[in-house]
Amino acid sequence: MYEATLTLVEPNLMLTLFGPRDQHLRAIRDALGVRITHRDGQIHVGGEEQAVTRATEVLERLKALAERKGALAADDVARLLSPVSADEAAALDEVIEVINASRKIRPRTLGQARYVAMIRERDIVLAIGPAGTGKTYLAVASAVEALKRRAVRKIVLVRPAVEAGESLGFLPGDLQAKINPYLRPLLDALHEMIDHDQIKLLMEQDVIEVIPLAYMRGRTLNEAFIILDEAQNTTVAQMKMFLTRMGESSKIVIAGDVTQVDLPKPTRSGLLDALTRLEHIEGIGITRLHNSDIVRHRLVQEIVQAYDDEHAGPRRKSR
Repeated sequence: MYEATLTLVEPNLMLTLFGPRDQHLRAIRDALGVRITHRDGQIHVGGEEQAVTRATEVLERLKALAERKGALAADDVARLLSPVSADEAAALDEVIEVINASRKIRPRTLGQARYVAMIRERDIVLAIGPAGTGKTYLAVASAVEALKRRAVRKIVLVRPAVEAGESLGFLPGDLQAKINPYLRPLLDALHEMIDHDQIKLLMEQDVIEVIPLAYMRGRTLNEAFIILDEAQNTTVAQMKMFLTRMGESSKIVIAGDVTQVDLPKPTRSGLLDALTRLEHIEGIGITRLHNSDIVRHRLVQEIVQAYDDEHAGPRRKSR
């Protein structure tokens, strides 16, 4: 029998780490066949040496995640218990090289690492996940890296201008001013990766375009890295139109959150349609990011979970 001990410096961390009715501990015990007990602020793990080492590693990573986010979900435990290949472990440490050399961008979760790896391997990638999982940010970073390495000649960032409870007609200014709020998140991501003056120059040279989806009709884009953001708000016809803009030596990333569809009912989301229509085509990758991949403020994960869980009762406040 081999044993290891993990010390909890923060007593309140115990409830978060163990989960409701010790469900997180039970998941680790069942998956690895170890014995886990708690006494006087210490967690004792016993069993076969390899299993104890793995369980201790999982508990240490869960502890770090709980300290950072303030909450743990069953998905967090399941993902840390899943086998991690050497390539995936290395991907977590791999920097995405953007033009702003002082900015170091890397995946912060295993799900994000798999997403970045898929973007590099496939010509078309569909990324599904809740807010804050880095769907758009990592896609833009990968596009800037491809431009820096001269793998593409052009970056095209696209969004559908769908009204989410507000009317474009009441916004001030000309058409460009009206659509600018829809494109702002893409520009914000760019400004973290490329200096302001350089972005301005690249946009003047037509190397970077940030445009509404409607402006894509009739075009063919060769040697381009094309990103469609908020793709859940495309119709089936719009999604087909967008996908068929792809030219030679181009790459497409489509990102969206299928729980945030703003299309009028009963219009079917082009993203939901594409997920089933395209899943068996070779060269197209589909990645699903989860609540455990959220890397914004720690409360965002709890907020998303609260809205996802239709039957959730009052949640315990994180301290």
